[in-house]
Amino acid sequence: FTPDGERLVGMPAKRQSVTNAKNTFYATKRLIGRKFDDPETQKDLKLVSYKIVKASNGDAWLEAQGKVYSPSQIGAFVLIKMKETAESFLGKKVKDAVVTVPAYFNDSQRQATKDAGQIAGLNVVRTINEPTAAALAYGINKSEGKVIAVYDLGGGTFDVSILEISKEGVFEVKSTNGDTFLGGEDFDNALVNFLAAEFRKDQGIDVSKDIMAMQRLKEAAEKAKIELSSSAQTDINLPYLTMDSSGPKHMNLKLTRAKFESLVSDLVRRTIEPCKMAMKDAQVKSSEIDEVILVGGM
Repeated sequence: FTPDGERLVGMPAKRQSVTNAKNTFYATKRLIGRKFDDPETQKDLKLVSYKIVKASNGDAWLEAQGKVYSPSQIGAFVLIKMKETAESFLGKKVKDAVVTVPAYFNDSQRQATKDAGQIAGLNVVRTINEPTAAALAYGINKSEGKVIAVYDLGGGTFDVSILEISKEGVFEVKSTNGDTFLGGEDFDNALVNFLAAEFRKDQGIDVSKDIMAMQRLKEAAEKAKIELSSSAQTDINLPYLTMDSSGPKHMNLKLTRAKFESLVSDLVRRTIEPCKMAMKDAQVKSSEIDEVILVGGM
């Protein structure tokens, strides 16, 4: 939400987030269908740059420019944009939608997701589990009689599901497990904390309370993470990150893939136990899994 009340979605929102961090929402899917007093919500309070408030019914809502919004409303704003994009591409009106949700979402979270679709002016025909949608997208529905593991490390959440496809091509989610607070945001935050610590060591300045500087570090961390997917090393250059009485301070740092991997190794390890639990609940051994699908926007 810009100072003049304009609503931006996607890259335009991301581009202005450095100078408008407290009015820029991200990773709100973590809050959908949750109460403010939920321990997971309380954990999120310390991690995000925007304000999470308690609604009259006890739900976790968000505040920007003096107005409060439910996570369903924020989801609806994204869906409105997606609806417009689809209509522009197809050249006709879009009314019906199938909306995907994490397999572990409870009833209130599923209902809140449906509400988002309805607020956006969509007729939500049904919700389907994300791992099922991923398997369909990869054409796995042609693989009758197979056991599939879907490892989904998203921007804010991680889940793993074991699916069985019957001879008739019917999908059954045998088990699901995961971590609702593990995703790309956490990988970015691990790198942001490292960069802030290196800057403090190098320049003697703590930028952890400087919202604008931290937002620039967050952008740089995400960019570096993406670059390290295809390069062994990347440079992080942030001129005028902050200043003190002696003048402006810049960040210049080389980051290797090996260093980044060491920073996030604990996060990767956190995905292993849910995988083991999912296999145990589905009563399958790793040798009995025919295919593994890696998905998610980590």
